[in-house]
Amino acid sequence: MMAKEKIKIAVIGCGRFSPFFVPLFKAHPEVEKVYVCDLIRERAEDFKERFDVEIIDSFEEALASDKVNAVAIFTPRTTHGPLVIRALKAGKHVYSAVPGAAKVEELVEIADLVRKTRLTYSMGETGFYRAPAIFLREEYKKGTFGKFTYAEAQYNHDIRNMENSFRSSGGEEWRKFAGIPPMYYPTHSTSMVLSAMPGVYAKKVVGFGFAGSPRTDIYGTDGQNIYNNPFSNTAMLLELSNGGIARISENRCVGWMSPETYVSQFYGTDGGYEFAVARHHLAHWDKDRPGKVIMKDVTKKLQPERIYNLICSDYDKAIQDIADTDGFVDTSPVQPTARLPKEYEGIRNGHNGTHHFLIDDFCRAYATGKLSPTNIWEVARWNIPGLLAHESALAGGKTMDVPDLGTPPADWEVLEYDK
Repeated sequence: MMAKEKIKIAVIGCGRFSPFFVPLFKAHPEVEKVYVCDLIRERAEDFKERFDVEIIDSFEEALASDKVNAVAIFTPRTTHGPLVIRALKAGKHVYSAVPGAAKVEELVEIADLVRKTRLTYSMGETGFYRAPAIFLREEYKKGTFGKFTYAEAQYNHDIRNMENSFRSSGGEEWRKFAGIPPMYYPTHSTSMVLSAMPGVYAKKVVGFGFAGSPRTDIYGTDGQNIYNNPFSNTAMLLELSNGGIARISENRCVGWMSPETYVSQFYGTDGGYEFAVARHHLAHWDKDRPGKVIMKDVTKKLQPERIYNLICSDYDKAIQDIADTDGFVDTSPVQPTARLPKEYEGIRNGHNGTHHFLIDDFCRAYATGKLSPTNIWEVARWNIPGLLAHESALAGGKTMDVPDLGTPPADWEVLEYDK
C-alpha cells in the first residue's frame, strides 16, 4: 500500500489572523508545502519573506493546481461558506477559520459535499479547546453534573477596538463590513456548551437584539452596514435536545475585555460549574451530608501556571494583566498537550493555548482519514442556532425551530481530541 501523500496547502488570505497559523502548518510533520495567496499582492509578498513560503496567485489557481491538495480559508467571515464549497467541489481538503458559514443552506451544502467526497473538513474553533470546555467535557463524562439543566456562555468583543481588523479587509468602507450581525459568529460560545454533551443539539431558539449602540455609523438599517443589521449585541435562548436550556450572548458593544470567550455557568441536577473573571469553581452534592454540596476551587487546573501564581499572589494585578494582554497564550494543565507534535515546541500559541490543537486536528484528520473533532456536523450544530437567532431578533423574538444536520456517517470515525 502506497503511503498517503503529504499535505500541500494554500493559505487563502494574508490578513491579521493567518500569520499565527502559517508557522504551524509549516512545522507540522504531515505538511510538505505551504503556499499563500491574497487579493492584495503586497500582503502575500510580506508572508513570503516572513515565513519563507511560496505565493500562489489566486484562489482559482490554487483550486486548479495539482501542486495543492488542501486550502486554509482565512478570508472575511461571510465568504467562508462559498469558498469552502468551491474548494470541496474542486477536490481540495479544507481548513476553515470561524465561522463555518453565514447561511444555513451553505452549511447544508458543505455537509453534503463532505459526506459525498470524504474530503477532510475542519473548522478552527478555539472554543472547543479552551480549558473550560475541556474541563466540562471531562466532568460531564464522569457524571459529575447529573442531568444537564442550564448553561450560559458569551463572547464579548467590542467592535470599537477592532477598526484595524475590519479596515484590513474592508478598506475605507470598513464600517459597512464591521456591522456584521453578532449571531453570524456564535460558535465560540455555542461550542463550549454543546461540545460538553455528545450528541446534544438545539431544537428551538429565540433571540433578542440590542439596537442602542453608540456606533450609529456601524449599526443600523439605513445603509450603515451591508447586512442592514441594527444589533450590536444579541442574546439567544436555546431549547436543547436533552431538555436543558442554554443562554448564549454575542456582544460587540460592551465595556469588557478579557476573558472574551467563556462559560459562566453550567448546571446539572447533581453538580455545577461557575466562572468569574479568573476563578473557576466546581460543586456537587455531598453523599455523606444530605442537602450539602462540596465546593471546590478548580482554578489551578484551568489556568496556566503563570496566571494561577499571579492570581494567588495579587488578584487585582492578575485580572488587570489578563485584561491588558487580551487573555493569554499559555496552555492550561487540563489541555492535552502531550498529543501535539514535538515540532510545535516553542512555536507561538494563541487564543488561550488553542491554536496548536486546531492545526494538528486538521493534519491528523487528513493523515488518518478520520474526522476532525470540529467536523462539519459539529460545526453546523454550533453555527445554525445563531443564524436563526438573528432572524428571531429581527422578528421581535419569534421562536424558531432549529434544523439539525444529524451526525457523521456511521463508518467515519472521529478523532479523539485528547489523544
